[in-house]
Amino acid sequence: MYPFLFRTVLSRMDPEFAHHSAMLVIRVLGVRPFSWVTRAIAKPDPSLRTRALGLEFDSPFGVAAGFDKNVLGVRGLTALGFGHVEVGTVTAIPQDGNPKPRLFRLIPDRAVVNRMGFNNRGAEAAAARLRRLRRGGRHGVIGVNIGKSRVVDVADATADYVRSATLLSPLADYLAVNVSSPNTPGLRGLQAVETLRPLLRAVQDAAGSTPLLVKIAPDLPDDEIAAIATMAVELGLSGIIVTNTTISRDGLTTDPAIVAAAGEGGLSGAPLKQRALDVLRQVRQVVPGTFTVIAVGGIETAADVQERRDAGADLVQGYTAFLYRGPLWARQINRGLTSSGTARA
Repeated sequence: MYPFLFRTVLSRMDPEFAHHSAMLVIRVLGVRPFSWVTRAIAKPDPSLRTRALGLEFDSPFGVAAGFDKNVLGVRGLTALGFGHVEVGTVTAIPQDGNPKPRLFRLIPDRAVVNRMGFNNRGAEAAAARLRRLRRGGRHGVIGVNIGKSRVVDVADATADYVRSATLLSPLADYLAVNVSSPNTPGLRGLQAVETLRPLLRAVQDAAGSTPLLVKIAPDLPDDEIAAIATMAVELGLSGIIVTNTTISRDGLTTDPAIVAAAGEGGLSGAPLKQRALDVLRQVRQVVPGTFTVIAVGGIETAADVQERRDAGADLVQGYTAFLYRGPLWARQINRGLTSSGTARA
């Protein structure tokens, strides 16, 4: 039914409006009694329980940052079967993001181009919503992805990240430092090891006992990927997330005119799959087995999730395929992992 709905209705809607509409439905699904029914339909099999970051996840498959920027859909997404939700990206200062339109579908490639620009209500608002969630009981594992506020100069980025970490780390199950989005000017320059090391050390001090990870771009040269992974281990970070969106447009089958009209921004979805898998394998060769690696990029099926797990990912995240697969996507993946008999505790 969902493919028909997508072809006839959703694909003709503005992508950002369609996302906000979907989020309204997801929020409803997280409210009792709807959440009871949703959980009964989509609850992951106990065999999928996974330990990572000192936490227990109901499934190794979760929602990547960018889907729930303002901590609005955690209850619904958890009820739909996702093992964790990484909210954000959250910035210390509220911001509207880039001018619209800023989200574009490349349907033949099952991909999306976004240049959202970290639109969010800010760290204080996110912290308030997380407090309310925590008072309401357990809602799965909640990670918080933090980024640089656009109005803050790159030279002052560390203090900006520290402010977010200070507000959010007591409420998060883990924190992820985003220095790899292509949609904030100067942000990716923070991935240089000599710049990234003091930033991560400062955020780590602010985060205290909350597990801290760093999220990297797929467009980095292989030697820089290895250097960041090595540094993350040396600093005592809890893990690394591979990868963010790409600025590459190689190998697309969508009409070049449509791709050109979408313009600049990060590409996510199926075209990112191979590079994201390659980066995962490179990182796993560098870091010890006890170091958590979260894989994201081009995930659509249970086979994709299992491939990342076989390549060394402890957890796997998705986002773009939600647009193409619909609200039962996590249920489909969890059932596929269970039926394959390869679930890993």
